[in-house]
Amino acid sequence: MTQTQCADTMTNFTPLASAALLLPANLILPAALGLLLRHRWPGAIRLTWVALVLLWLLSTRLGVLLLVTPLEQQNPALEKLPPGIQAIVVLGGGRRSNAPEYGNQDVPSNPTLTRLQYAARLQHVSGLPILVSGGRPDGSLASEAEIMARSLHEDFDARAQWQETQSTTTAENAIFSVPILHQANVHKIVLVTDAIHMPRALASFRAADPSLSVTAAPTAFSSSQRCILTDFLPTAQGLQRINYALHEWLGMLWYKIRP
Repeated sequence: MTQTQCADTMTNFTPLASAALLLPANLILPAALGLLLRHRWPGAIRLTWVALVLLWLLSTRLGVLLLVTPLEQQNPALEKLPPGIQAIVVLGGGRRSNAPEYGNQDVPSNPTLTRLQYAARLQHVSGLPILVSGGRPDGSLASEAEIMARSLHEDFDARAQWQETQSTTTAENAIFSVPILHQANVHKIVLVTDAIHMPRALASFRAADPSLSVTAAPTAFSSSQRCILTDFLPTAQGLQRINYALHEWLGMLWYKIRP
């Protein structure tokens, strides 16, 4: 197999592996297996019931909190900027392609907009320059960093001083941002991303440059919301949130296996 064929195989394999490891496939598959084996193995139907109960639980907000809260509590909300901070670094979190209401331009996804809003707020308070980080993981023409910089200017009256346009992963966000910061003689930053994503993002930046001082500025907390009766019901939002948390736990495990 050639190097190109190997790369193509890995590209095709990764979405399949992700789908198998995340909800609902990772519980639907054992549930189906239990049904298929119920006549050969009397205890197999229990596997189906366990999988279905877990699917229900993990699709509720209370179930989501089991995985989300330990991630979000690692880095509490930033009360004020510590002295000596030289720049704000905000990480991309996806895009909406061909948005018709914006003239069919690519625009930041909702998670990215939340991060940009907070980064703009920090800039308005402090006057610090912003670095936006995000490449073209989906092969689009414009990088996420370019889209983020435009949104900062047009939507939040803020300005991105630097754009890191090559990264496709959280680790690469750090690897490619560090040289830009060094060139600008920046050694102390505040890092903006989702509270769920912050532990992996912090670890990535500290691994990329142990001498870089990184202060966490998490946003988009979900574990701090009050519980209500409907939190016991499964929802599409719960399924989406639990997959985000699972993705982060698996990502941290992967980074430990392959630093």
